[in-house]
Amino acid sequence: MNLRYNHKHRPLAILCLYLLLHSCSPANNNSTNKVFRLNFSSGNLEGIDPAFAKDLFQIWVNHMVYNTLIETDENLHITPSLAKSWDISPDGLTCTFHLRSDAWFHDNPAFPGGKGRRLTAADVVYSFERIINPATAGTGAWIFNGHLSAKEPFKALNDTTFQLKLSQPFRPMLGSLSMAYCNIVPHEVVERWGKDFRSHPCGTGPFMFNYWDEGNILCLLRNQHYWQRDSTGTQLPYIDAVQISFIDSKATEFLMFLQHKLDFVNSIDGSFKDLVLTKQGTVKKEFVNKFHLQKGTYLNTEYMGFLIDTLNPILNNEPTRNVLVRRAINYAINRKKIVTNYKNGMGIPATHGFIPAGIPGYDSAATYGYDYNPAKAQQLLVEAGYPQGRGLKPIKMLVPDNLVDIVNFIAGELQEVGIPTVIETIQPSILKQQVSKSQALFFRATWLADYPDAETFLVVFNSHQPAPPNYTRFRNDTFDKWYNQSLNLPDTARWALYRKMDSLAISYAPVLPIFYDIRMHFTQNNITGFTSNAMNLIDLKTVKIK
Repeated sequence: MNLRYNHKHRPLAILCLYLLLHSCSPANNNSTNKVFRLNFSSGNLEGIDPAFAKDLFQIWVNHMVYNTLIETDENLHITPSLAKSWDISPDGLTCTFHLRSDAWFHDNPAFPGGKGRRLTAADVVYSFERIINPATAGTGAWIFNGHLSAKEPFKALNDTTFQLKLSQPFRPMLGSLSMAYCNIVPHEVVERWGKDFRSHPCGTGPFMFNYWDEGNILCLLRNQHYWQRDSTGTQLPYIDAVQISFIDSKATEFLMFLQHKLDFVNSIDGSFKDLVLTKQGTVKKEFVNKFHLQKGTYLNTEYMGFLIDTLNPILNNEPTRNVLVRRAINYAINRKKIVTNYKNGMGIPATHGFIPAGIPGYDSAATYGYDYNPAKAQQLLVEAGYPQGRGLKPIKMLVPDNLVDIVNFIAGELQEVGIPTVIETIQPSILKQQVSKSQALFFRATWLADYPDAETFLVVFNSHQPAPPNYTRFRNDTFDKWYNQSLNLPDTARWALYRKMDSLAISYAPVLPIFYDIRMHFTQNNITGFTSNAMNLIDLKTVKIK
């Protein structure tokens, strides 16, 4: 909803405001009803269909409406959800899941009498087959690509037992099954609505679909038949409804939060950053008692990537094809200053590889990686044949127009050691196309974990992978061998090998890691029980509003 309008549009604006304030009230319209209000700053939502849940806001809504077999808790531990327990065969090829018998799909006209029915293992088979079906054209098929047995990869042994068969062991598969793509859907509702299932969702989750005026407001109501209970036996969720608005201005969003028109805000707009936060990432004293700020690690590495495929003619005569130049660039950057000045301390300087803090495989004491050492950068330039940058062709840096501030700083740091640069701002969608087609030499990017296993970061350097995820076109036979070995190792051994893989890849400097992200969640003082994890997955089941 655009808050700037002239008098000709005032009736429409008033109607939108009325909907925003009143359309999410439960049916009994009791003024004591507890409604949790949040905003999606994307300005819209593509849909509420798990097969297409590729971005953060889609994932959040899917987590409210649906359930997966298993899920991740606040500490990224795999915990039961629709599956009460599971067994993995000694060869790592067969996973058997034992399902709950008390999970019911929401009431829906597609069911006989409009009443929701009990979930069975056949629903899991249907949901997973739908993900990989080309006719679905979903964005989640990749999570199973290359991993499934050629014969009956998904099988319902009975109503409460589901079996998954793999072609080869893949330890991260359990984590993959916690992704929003793997939420379970009922075939009756999907088949009734077809492509319009995106706007007529039905799951087994804690909240059920009620109303959606696209681009303005989405309302979810408490599922009164939800299967999960708290430690005292009280049925979850506690709140009556969730109300989501779609104001695409982060500044307006935070202003509404300060005016108590929203209960929660994810992150903070740059225009409020210095007003609210100190340079050390703490809340300034004048705001300490006005709201809560929850901080935690976020499995997201902000970086710049180099195209290093020397067979690509675009790299002819480009200085960044030389590993010494790439290393020099890495040593020239003061990442701590970036985190302090541009993130107000809400980040961790990325000096220990590509795997971010907060996930097994990250090593805060690692000796690999690049700290700030401009003298070392200049020494490497001499070794590369460019003393003090003489003869060095300007390096083009491609950056989305909304992320140019940090890249401007990086360009200044490079200039200090004699490395000339040219910054080209570009629309994010166009940059993504160029990077995917190996047409970008040096580009700003981010990599967010898809599931809670460091493999999701290391696959970026697997030479057998296309772009994405291997945008840099990194190729190393030893890395690929270790990657394959890691897929069926026990946790501790796998994490140790992950660190070796990270160290090897970073030594070739295909990327310039900038910082490991930190999530910021602002909630009003009357909100308790709000939880999230390092994948920035929020959970509203235990939220209470005083």
